[in-house]
Amino acid sequence: MSIEAINEQLLRAIGVGVALVDLEKMTLGFRNDTFAEWFGPQDNASQLVDLFPALDITALHEGLKSTGQHTTEASFKLRRRTMTVAMEFNRTVDTGGPIAVLVCQNITRIKELESMIDSYSVMVERNTREIKREKDQVEKLLLDMMPRSAYEEYKSFGIVAPRVFEPVSVLALDFVGFDPLIAKHEPGVIVSELNDIYSALDRIGEQFGCQRIRTHGDSYISVSGVPDPEPEHVTAVANAAVRFLRYLKQRNESHPIKWQPRIGIATGNVIGSVVGVQRYIYDVFGPAVSRALALRQAAQPASILGEASISSLLDETFETTNCPDINGVATVCVSEQSAAAPATG
Repeated sequence: MSIEAINEQLLRAIGVGVALVDLEKMTLGFRNDTFAEWFGPQDNASQLVDLFPALDITALHEGLKSTGQHTTEASFKLRRRTMTVAMEFNRTVDTGGPIAVLVCQNITRIKELESMIDSYSVMVERNTREIKREKDQVEKLLLDMMPRSAYEEYKSFGIVAPRVFEPVSVLALDFVGFDPLIAKHEPGVIVSELNDIYSALDRIGEQFGCQRIRTHGDSYISVSGVPDPEPEHVTAVANAAVRFLRYLKQRNESHPIKWQPRIGIATGNVIGSVVGVQRYIYDVFGPAVSRALALRQAAQPASILGEASISSLLDETFETTNCPDINGVATVCVSEQSAAAPATG
């Protein structure tokens, strides 16, 4: 087998087509077997643009004129599929006429792979955005369930070690006549009302350094001093409590459902930790929580009932009056000494 035949077989095997281009007539002269496989038997009258309709002839002439070379890519139909080739034109010298050697490399598979990679990259980017969005949603949900410091500990170690917080103040709120209210109104209405109220209470509490721990039906519990120490924890919950009442009073004036809150506040030690394995939630419990719940139960509608010991810890902003003992514990009713600017939820 001759060297020419061997070269022709190699060119065909790697998908390389070679042809001579008459630059005056823009027709193809000699072409190898690969070209014949692509476009059929040789036809010296066939125009270059007939075979490669997307080819920029002006750019071809300019490239050959300036550097004697021009490279580009072109696609054409080959038996119901689109084929893409990398084209390299090299102007010949001393041939007696304007001739260029055209070498075409079949890059269809490369283009298909590039397209697959691009599609995969887009899919990965989309999935990454989706994963980040879901991660942000999970983080937001967990931050709604636990303090940030507990969340960071859970994220780093997978657990939240139980801790004793001392001293702290606990605020417990519920609504008088909640069960009859549920029976009287549609469930969706009650849930919407509670969502609005609890969101407002959260915002008010945050202004004074109070962290909402949990809600259960009409029960709302907030703490100051967890997880970060707060020297003025009693004042913080007292401020939050009086503004809770003020907010709900204002809300009742413009809403058909009238909510009658009652609040108990107590100070002492609590234990804070994530409770549960699958449906986990950050919770605090201990004597201070139990006393706050008992004081709430004994409080009158639209009032705040606290332990008598808090009187000495509150400043002149608040007024305390003695109330009946609860389970042997002296109590006081807490209220504002003077009117302040209304707090909005």
